[in-house]
Amino acid sequence: MVSRVNRALDVAIAGVGLVVTSPLLAAGALAVKLQDGGPVLYRQTRVGRLGADFELLKLRTMIVGAERQGAGLAVDRGDTRITMVGRILRRLSIDELPQLWNVVRGDMSVIGPRPTLRYQVDRYDDRQLHRLDVRPGITGWAQIHGRASLPWAERIELDLWYVRHRDWKTDLLILVRTPLALFGGTYRGATGGWRDS
Repeated sequence: MVSRVNRALDVAIAGVGLVVTSPLLAAGALAVKLQDGGPVLYRQTRVGRLGADFELLKLRTMIVGAERQGAGLAVDRGDTRITMVGRILRRLSIDELPQLWNVVRGDMSVIGPRPTLRYQVDRYDDRQLHRLDVRPGITGWAQIHGRASLPWAERIELDLWYVRHRDWKTDLLILVRTPLALFGGTYRGATGGWRDS
């Protein structure tokens, strides 16, 4: 029953999100196309709940064929393969908006650990595999605590904490804190307040 309610909420939030953000999506897609004429969407296989693969959708932020150059699938801060438009889209997380469709399709949830690549999951130990007990999300506990600025191991620990402690209050906190995290603040918990990223 609870899972059905959560799924219904996911679809409702994602549906409204797609409608509300459609001007941003359209503007982002146009900017990507005008930059170099390449495809607007980037599709990548990620690992979802219980280890099932799915096709993640993003607005393309890197040069065409980036995964075959430089660091391959890994993306570091300041990566020269990221386009000028891509840097803006990434900074504002506009590139993630197509994942609302992943939520509608049932691949993802609005809130949960960010979906990772197969080679990363293959390195998980037995405890870390519990990160896959829930659907991956567009935003999550690790995102409001530092996003990609955090070391990978710390992000996994934050996600594992969420999997063990998730409830409607935690999800509501994540929803409320996400916009602040996007625009330069990082949540440090109930007593720590916010700090600049």
